[in-house]
Amino acid sequence: MRRALMAGMAGMAGMLSLLAAASGAAPDPATLLAGRYYEQFPNALVTGETYTGEDIVEIVPVAPRTAYVRFALDFYNGHSCSLAGVATADGEALVYRAAAPLVEDEQTCMLRIERNGDELRWSDEGSCKAYCGARGSFLHGAIPYRSKRPIRYLAKLKGSSAYRDAITEWRTGKPVNP
Repeated sequence: MRRALMAGMAGMAGMLSLLAAASGAAPDPATLLAGRYYEQFPNALVTGETYTGEDIVEIVPVAPRTAYVRFALDFYNGHSCSLAGVATADGEALVYRAAAPLVEDEQTCMLRIERNGDELRWSDEGSCKAYCGARGSFLHGAIPYRSKRPIRYLAKLKGSSAYRDAITEWRTGKPVNP
């Protein structure tokens, strides 16, 4: 009797997983993409001085199909892009939509983040340029997916003003620092 019950339960578990797969429910990109992506690279100033640049992307789930994202990207001549906010799932991607334009008469920033093969890729189609210096851009950016690591400083990250402001903006739908 006990074996029959166990076999029946195993069969039901298998059927449930098949049903979940057949339902077409997309995996949660907030969970799949979660982590810290980091890359260093040679960079330079217009004067010819060289330095090591770095790109950092952090993705932290905050709710089902929703994640805090932070970008700190380096570009030529010391220019950078910086953005922190809460993105929601769109299929297998995360999409950040700012509550309002950062600069008057500009587009509202919309940034799409997704895995594409061996890269974490992002693109804004030009709508997030206010978050960047003159030589920086979120247009068609990428970082190696293999650079992904667990975030070991989660308590510190969640205590940061960038995280708190992003969560407040997400919950209220209003910019925190307009």
